[in-house]
Amino acid sequence: MMWSSLVVVAALATAATACRPTVTTVSGTHAPDRVCGGELIFSDEFNSFDLARWQHELTLAGGGNWEFQYYDNNRTNSFTQNGVLFLRPSLTADQFGANFLRSGHLNIEGGQPADRCTNPQWYGCERRGSPSHVINPVKSARIRTVQSFNFRYGRVEVRARMPAGDWLWPAIWFMPTHNSYGSWPASGEIDLVESRGNRQMFSNGLHIGTQEAGSTLHFGPFPGQNAWSRAHWLRRNGNGWDRNFHNYQLEWTPDFLRFSIDNTELGRITPTNAGLWQFGGFHTSPFQNPWRFGTKMAPFDQQFFLIMNVAVGGTNGYFPDNVQNPHPKPWRNNSPTAAADFLNAQGNWLPTWNLNVNEGRDAALQVDYVRIWAL
Repeated sequence: MMWSSLVVVAALATAATACRPTVTTVSGTHAPDRVCGGELIFSDEFNSFDLARWQHELTLAGGGNWEFQYYDNNRTNSFTQNGVLFLRPSLTADQFGANFLRSGHLNIEGGQPADRCTNPQWYGCERRGSPSHVINPVKSARIRTVQSFNFRYGRVEVRARMPAGDWLWPAIWFMPTHNSYGSWPASGEIDLVESRGNRQMFSNGLHIGTQEAGSTLHFGPFPGQNAWSRAHWLRRNGNGWDRNFHNYQLEWTPDFLRFSIDNTELGRITPTNAGLWQFGGFHTSPFQNPWRFGTKMAPFDQQFFLIMNVAVGGTNGYFPDNVQNPHPKPWRNNSPTAAADFLNAQGNWLPTWNLNVNEGRDAALQVDYVRIWAL
């Protein structure tokens, strides 16, 4: 009798410690040593701000879109409180003074490892202000897990509340760890959610501000050859994505990528054996297929890391010209003085951010948790 009991206990213990094989792979300082199917492999409930887990990007580069923000590591712009992460914009002039933007010299390169400029491209580490080319007028935050956690294949859920305020551009997204197939967009980009902060902005009769959220995949052999429009999905919410927290979800497998919001599918891609080269319409082009040595999911068959940020403006067209907004868009996307045009209209857009109400939480991307599971 005792022997049979011991066998049962041993069997239960073995079952409890069994590790189901998975195709999910991980790397980074906060990646688990063992990856078992179905298990949680990365999470943050934001009961504290773990800066070993989240690296701040420090740059004036503007995301490659000549956006108007300066990303910094500052508790005005990024902090946790009551189990929520806040990524919040503020004015650069609050720190340096208004005149500095039009005449100052800003070099953000620091001597400590955590103070190094993270992107020198597009004058990202040093800028000089002039009346027509002002220093980035907004400070904000962009954090990433490239040092702490990277993964390939899994299930993702981020519970977040989008910010509100004219020309704010929140994003929760993933970039490739190693650019295995070449520079952007050849190695891909996965945008879990993007939105716009304008509360009353319309384009062709559609509300494209806080009532619209989207998910997108970027992929192609060169920046001028990007098939994002074939993998771009939108969902509208008449109450606005800024009013409450919602669950933004991704299921990423060797066969498909599926985006959902609150457990309702938004869109997916399921490539054939011809892969994304054919899905993107590149098979008729003269370019060499950069994914020819990968799987049918290439470039989305390599490890990616997580990024969360709040950008402002930019000239890439995410904020179209000629939108209808209570205060007209203050810059045009082909303007050589776009940042100065934006700054000159500060009296119109700044009040919509409500920075003096409840510590400016309306203008913050608020994240309740991040959870990633192995397949």
